[in-house]
Amino acid sequence: MKVMIAYPPLDGEKGIPQISQNRQFQWFDKHSVIYPVVPAYAATLLKKEGFNVIWKDCIAEKQSYNEFIIDFKNLKPDVVALETKTPVIVQHWRIINDLKKINPKCKIVLFGDHVTALPKESFKYSEVDYVLTGGDYDFLLLNLCNYLIKKTKLEPGIYYKKNKRLLNTGKFKLNHDLTALPLIDRELTKWRLYAYDNGNFKFSPGAYTMVGRDCWWGKCKFCSWTTLYPCFRSMKPEQLIGEIEHLVNNFGIKEIMDDTGTFPVGNWLRKFCNLMIDKGLNKRVRISCNMRFGKLKLSDYKLMRRAGFRFILYGLESAKQSTLNKLDKGILIEDIVKGCELAKKADLNPHITCMIGYPWESFNDALETVNLAKSLFKKGWVDTLQATIVIPYPGTKLYDLCKKNKWLLYDGTDGWPFYDMRIPIMKSPLDSLSIKKLTRELYKSFFVPRYVFRKLFSIRSLNDLSFIIRGIKKVFKHLKDFGDGE
Repeated sequence: MKVMIAYPPLDGEKGIPQISQNRQFQWFDKHSVIYPVVPAYAATLLKKEGFNVIWKDCIAEKQSYNEFIIDFKNLKPDVVALETKTPVIVQHWRIINDLKKINPKCKIVLFGDHVTALPKESFKYSEVDYVLTGGDYDFLLLNLCNYLIKKTKLEPGIYYKKNKRLLNTGKFKLNHDLTALPLIDRELTKWRLYAYDNGNFKFSPGAYTMVGRDCWWGKCKFCSWTTLYPCFRSMKPEQLIGEIEHLVNNFGIKEIMDDTGTFPVGNWLRKFCNLMIDKGLNKRVRISCNMRFGKLKLSDYKLMRRAGFRFILYGLESAKQSTLNKLDKGILIEDIVKGCELAKKADLNPHITCMIGYPWESFNDALETVNLAKSLFKKGWVDTLQATIVIPYPGTKLYDLCKKNKWLLYDGTDGWPFYDMRIPIMKSPLDSLSIKKLTRELYKSFFVPRYVFRKLFSIRSLNDLSFIIRGIKKVFKHLKDFGDGE
């Protein structure tokens, strides 16, 4: 049986859709793609089980829709599996209906956070055959394909139609053993497509891993992946070390972003770092990860630096303590400041994410976030920043709060395309222009004179200069993204 894992081309008017490995969806003007780790595990598991797997990422390969349709006709897959997200779900429904017209016998499968939150919706608006809910869609897709050829019992978390009735196998269970997963087949999943066009990589070729699913805090009310992973699991440190060795030795990978929602800490982290040092991998590859404020000491950061860590991504979100409390971030403002200071003291590159447009924040409240970001840049305690408009994705507690308080400006099938961080989705004390202005002000933090001079004097190589130039271009693009136009 032929199984195609596909990312079809989408309407490109807004740019390049960031679907894979993104908890918060955006369109990018410049070609940028992230390696889809869990779908890559799905492809690997299917191949090991004897299925004929086709990896078809038309977004990464810059293919047109006509080219995708021609390939679909020629390859004749029995199953096509698509990852989807809220802003592109309507486009995916149209694509599904196109594919079913061409080959009605082909089974179409959807997975991702949007359909986990609203699994029945896609059956109403498309000819989809199966919806996989929860974040273990690698295991579920294998189970489904075995069911289609061997009549293996379906696991919990799968929705499907039978005799025109919509059925499901119950609530998904995250009970799969991550330690039993094989090394991803990087050749099958065309790793080179994702090794260069990624702004997080200072050194290339780069690669993504994901040792945990997904965040051990897992309570942030805005995060779409809390829908997929309501509980946290991780592989062993030795497994990630083995994967890193494999990537470095076989593909010459120079930088790795582990995209676990929050990288494991405590004894797990210390063991991982010591293994990196003992095996000499710290001298051969740089490591990046997501981290939470307030959980690491200076000694932890210094150990991470010795182990080869470079880039640490933090969710700052807001400088209002009341907002952090409402979002259930579980951190204090002083944790933010101290965390950035300690990471920078250890010679790491801290990156912060901030959001504007909360329904309860005034202009002055949001301005506190801008001022904190500028202060951190001025002190030299952060290196980069990402600023976005708050989006309440279906399935999140923030979305439920919006429904309860009637805060949503856009909702349902007509509204989903607007959930792309370009415009406000929630009612707010701020108008749209004010929200965009504040978002631009966050990006202007890069132009604090002390930060600029510090960056210029830090240049030691052509690679440093190239990385800074790429960063400057991205900042100007983001300033354009949040211009005054609606």
